[in-house]
This record gives sequence, structure tokens and C-alpha cells, in this order.
Amino acid sequence: MEYEELLQQVRKIEIKTRRLSNNIFAGEYHSAFKGRGMAFSEVREYQYGDDVRDIDWNVTARFDKPFVKVYEEERELTVMLLVDVSGSLDFGTQSQTKRQMATEIAATLAFSAIQNNDKIGVIFFSDKIEKFIPPKKGRKHILFIIHELLFFTPTSQKTDVGKALEYATNAIKKRCTMFLLSDFFDHRDYTNQLTIANRRHDVVAIQVYDYRMTELPDVGIIKMRDAESGEDVLVDTSSRAVRLAHHEWWIQYQGWLKNVFTKANIDCVSVRTDEDFVKSLLALFRRRSL
Repeated sequence: MEYEELLQQVRKIEIKTRRLSNNIFAGEYHSAFKGRGMAFSEVREYQYGDDVRDIDWNVTARFDKPFVKVYEEERELTVMLLVDVSGSLDFGTQSQTKRQMATEIAATLAFSAIQNNDKIGVIFFSDKIEKFIPPKKGRKHILFIIHELLFFTPTSQKTDVGKALEYATNAIKKRCTMFLLSDFFDHRDYTNQLTIANRRHDVVAIQVYDYRMTELPDVGIIKMRDAESGEDVLVDTSSRAVRLAHHEWWIQYQGWLKNVFTKANIDCVSVRTDEDFVKSLLALFRRRSL
């Protein structure tokens, strides 16, 4: 791919996601992901009803009348995007692949974070940590993240959500907000790692999935390949029993996933590749703001 074409792709997603962030997410993001502490702002004269514990005794002694300290919320956050780059994310039967949608969501969250003066970092993971981008501020940093989201090539096709959570929990010392973007197709149980991560940080799960994962089309015998194992299998989609079994598997898997998030006390949202992710994320933000 030519360098100019690379720049055009980066610019295209920057324009789209920046517009979403500016017009839609900025206020909702601010309300949903508040600072975790209070910072000293100024002093003012004591007023009836003020907490006496906030009296600044040094200033009070100097002016011979009571003054209290005024605090404001510390707005600056550290935001980490944990982005699944395993083989299954390259699947897509609708308008885009799961990875393309995850990229747009991640880029939009990145711009929303930077507008609120938050630091933003990224961890790309498969069944290992593929790349760690430390959290920083600034447009140049955001454009680097978008470039990596678009063009990063993983070395493994498999998935280990638990390993990504363990790494992030240990690598980021200060409490942060973590957005975990994945289709969550992992044969391991990562409930424990998710619970530990959410105790130390604020974890939000965003599941990206394709419509064809919910039900198979009736198109006869087709060869399907597991994107992570590379294994091929023939599936008779003309069989109603096969299609029903696939649909039941999806329902059971979603039930298991919901139970994992509930046990870990995780806020979560599911977004389909042929749907508008804006509505889903706004609903999530507003739930958190209540």
C-alpha cells in the first residue's frame, strides 16, 4: 500500500471519529467517566453550612476570619484500550469486519478521551501481548494510535482475554478506565482475571459480533474455517437441525458471557457489525451516568 493511500485511510477515520466524538460523545463521555479524586482549587470565606473540616487554619489565622478550602473534581483520567487483534476479528459478512468496527469504536473513544484532557494508551492482544502503547496526550499520539489500529499485524491468530487483563492490571499502576474490545471468543474462563482487573481499575467490555454468528443462512453445504485454529469443516446449512443448533449455541454462549460480566461487576455492551455503534455506546454512557 502506497504511503499516500495510508495517509488517506488514517485521515478518513480521523474525520469520521472526530465528528462523532465532537458532536455526540463529548458530554456523555465526561458524565460517564468522571475523575476519581478531588484536587485543591482555592480558598474562600467560610459560609454557613460549610464543613468545618475544610477550614484552612493558616489562612484563617492570617486574616483573622474563617476561610475554607474549595476542591474540584480531578478530571484527568488514564484510559486504556485493550483491543483484540486475533484472527476471529477479521470475520465479517455484512458491511464491515469485526476488526473494522472495533477500530472505529476505539478511535472514537480515543478522541473522546483526548477532548477531556485524558491520557490514552492501547494494548493489542491475541493469546499474547502483541503491542503496548503507553498512555499519552495529544493529537500526534492519537494519529499514531489510529494508524496502529488500522494497520497493525498480529503474530498470533488465537485469543487469551485473561492474559491481556493480567498484563494491563500489572502494567498500569494508577487507577484507569479500561475499554476491553473483543468478540470474546476464548475457550478459557477469564472471570477471575476480569474481577481482579475491575477491582483495581474501571473495566468496560465492548463485544463486537457479526450477524452470521447468531444464525446460519440456508445456502447448502459450505466449507468453514476457524480463523484462529485454521481448521476447516464442512457444514450442511440446508439442515434445519444444524441451523437451530448453531443458534442455540449462540444463545448459550451469550448467556455464559453475560454471567461472566455480572460476576465481575462489569459494564458491558454488544455491537453488531451492521448496526450503528453510536446508539449502543450512548446507551452505555447514559447508564453509567445515572
